[in-house]
Amino acid sequence: MNKYLSLIIILAISFSASAQMELTLTDVIELAKEQSPSAKSAETRRKNFYWQYRSYKSNYNPSLNLSGNLPGYNRDYFQVSQDDGSFAYRSREQLSSNLNLGLVQPIAITGGELSVNSSMNQFNDLNADASITNPIYNSTLFNVRLVQPIFGFNDLKWDKRTEPLRYEESKRSYVEEMEAISAEATRRYFDYLNAQINLQIAEFNLANNDTIYNIEKGRYNIGTTPKEQLLQVELQLLRSKQDAAQASLDLQTSRLALRRFIGLQESSSNTLQLALPEELPEFDVPLDKALAYAKQNRADYIEFERRRAEADREVARARANRVQTNLIATFGLNNAAGTIPDTYVDPNNQQRLNLTLSVPILDWGRTKSRVQTALANQELTTYTLEQDIQNFEQEIITLVNQLDVLRLQVEITKKSNEVAQERYNVTQNRYLIGKINITDLNIALNEKDAAVRSYTSALQSFWAAYFNLRRLTLYDFLNDELLYQEKD
Repeated sequence: MNKYLSLIIILAISFSASAQMELTLTDVIELAKEQSPSAKSAETRRKNFYWQYRSYKSNYNPSLNLSGNLPGYNRDYFQVSQDDGSFAYRSREQLSSNLNLGLVQPIAITGGELSVNSSMNQFNDLNADASITNPIYNSTLFNVRLVQPIFGFNDLKWDKRTEPLRYEESKRSYVEEMEAISAEATRRYFDYLNAQINLQIAEFNLANNDTIYNIEKGRYNIGTTPKEQLLQVELQLLRSKQDAAQASLDLQTSRLALRRFIGLQESSSNTLQLALPEELPEFDVPLDKALAYAKQNRADYIEFERRRAEADREVARARANRVQTNLIATFGLNNAAGTIPDTYVDPNNQQRLNLTLSVPILDWGRTKSRVQTALANQELTTYTLEQDIQNFEQEIITLVNQLDVLRLQVEITKKSNEVAQERYNVTQNRYLIGKINITDLNIALNEKDAAVRSYTSALQSFWAAYFNLRRLTLYDFLNDELLYQEKD
């Protein structure tokens, strides 16, 4: 089913007749992944990296370039040396133009460049005598040119090591970002759910304290309750009103934050109701499998390899810059004539060979310093990566060990919540018949509220750890499947 159609169905089912939107944790996560600003930002970054990779791939393909100057006009005075050693100045007025078509192919293995060119040049001296051929054309039928650095740094060679890693890293990072969005959606879901529960608690306590106040007021009137206890209950009622008002404000704030994160417009015509995700997924997480999947799938491990390659590249660059030698060789056919067709008649050979060299004889240790700096950075990168890998593995180990404890905490706090609720009901009944005082009832009430919050907090911790495990391993242990499939 189309993912957008799925979202429409989720939203359609969520709206009840009373315009109340009921969402589960799964619904919120799916909405966040599809239409949240964070998801759209992740998708944009994914596209950027894709086009950067396409740009890198294009660097190894030939390019056809057309360049020229159409036309160039020059009018000035120029200096002419005379036979007696003096100088004279003469005017000149010229037109010139040129056009060049070149096919260029980079050579990835050597870092050189091979090109095939064809060009046409035209020169017209507007002040020339009639006896001089004017204009004159110079054409190069074809020209094969090789530019090859010797012992130089080969960018294309090193890009082949780093850029595929960078692109692969970006694809895995995208999946990790989506899992991070799931974790953030879970956090915001529970923020709103806690606010929702706190409001329910505050409203219950307000109604309960109002009832207790009326009871104590009646007892005070018949002389069975002291004034001090009545004032205590009244103060408790006022605090309950304050708590209810604050809880209502917190709920509105959390609702707005959740709606904005998942991309829903705020509307006063409907309310948002969340369900408590009490059903925990059953799965086993062997530590060795978690570490293996993390090393196999995580972008961090690709990043580690890329950073090593980049450190090696900088060392190679520093060493290559010590001596700069370039070989430039050209062979072609060219000619000059008074007309364009004549320039292609019986063309002459055109051959050039140049070897340029640049060697520092005395640079006061500058070249050595650059090389040693690159080597030091390479060594630092190695140590840093080793520490990063250890920290990463420790994070996995800690999280795996926590999962069973968190699951147990959910079971314990759930049972505690049930016991606290039952204890409060018993205590309340005993208070109504006058067997216990208001202090004991308040203790039971506070314990009941704390138990509810502890249970919700335990659920939040478990679900946060669950999605964090998915992000760290890019593996769904519940469905036993990879979250990232490597593609070409």
